[in-house]
Amino acid sequence: MNRRRASIAGLVALAAALMPQFACAQGYPTRPIRLILPFGPGGVADVTARIVTEKLGDKLGQRFVIENMPGAGGITAARAVLSSPPDGYTLALLSNGTAVSVSLFKSLKFDPLTDFAPVSSMGYFDFIFVTKKDSPYATLADFIKAAKAKPGTLNVGTINVGSTQNLSAQLFKSTAGVDVTIVPFRSSPDVLIALLRGDIQMAIENYTAVQSHIADHAVVAVASSGSARTSFMAEVPTVKEAGGGGFEAQSWNAIFAPKGTPPEVINKLNAALREVLDQPDLKKRALELGIEAKASTPDEIMGRLKDDIGKWSAVIDRAGIEKQ
Repeated sequence: MNRRRASIAGLVALAAALMPQFACAQGYPTRPIRLILPFGPGGVADVTARIVTEKLGDKLGQRFVIENMPGAGGITAARAVLSSPPDGYTLALLSNGTAVSVSLFKSLKFDPLTDFAPVSSMGYFDFIFVTKKDSPYATLADFIKAAKAKPGTLNVGTINVGSTQNLSAQLFKSTAGVDVTIVPFRSSPDVLIALLRGDIQMAIENYTAVQSHIADHAVVAVASSGSARTSFMAEVPTVKEAGGGGFEAQSWNAIFAPKGTPPEVINKLNAALREVLDQPDLKKRALELGIEAKASTPDEIMGRLKDDIGKWSAVIDRAGIEKQ
């Protein structure tokens, strides 16, 4: 009898402890929500987040506040999120860059697989391979043929070492079987200037960085990095189609919450994101920037994070890139 009473008392105590959490989740959200980005303003992640959270705020009836906290490996942003209560009012934007950072840094000081709870993807985007107009490399096949004919003579430009663009160039070298020199630059404008000046023969960049140059016919898009052609450049083949071997590289942005966030909160955010990301006007705005707006289940985006950690770890090891 005493054991039964103790068991009942324990269940009552547990229910009492969980009641505030359930009540909080049921009424969520009741105040503005912070979304912390490990990038500065103006980039693909920032633009994606602002487009999506504008609609998400309308849907949930509370404003989303974007906070940009750039820093190596996303450590600053991750700490800010993980030091906040796991109540759904402070969220993180994680990305393909997060997967890269796991293998690129000796001590990341957080584990995205165990410290965060996945909510949903927001957007996916390819990288575009471009050459200078009127160069001998009108197609990627032309570039690969020339690179194999004269190993070590062609240069490929990307932003800094360890960026997804830079690692995509390393992956391209191995899948296409070419010996090219990968030249890192500090910024996307620097990469494009070098291409137009003839210092490099091909660049790998985000669509937003090369969009105006393609429109002005200063550069030619010779390939996209994804597994399928993009809908906004359907005439441009994928790297794989153009003879680049088993190449595939696609970046993404997603919303994660601190571990311990109530499942009811995550489910409510996921459902709202699914509805918002399926709106035609949002999809159109995102596509104009080269972003495919697309939601996922929490398990799907966590699986993508795990897969990309393994994928880019192998590329980093193969390229002999020194850990930071």
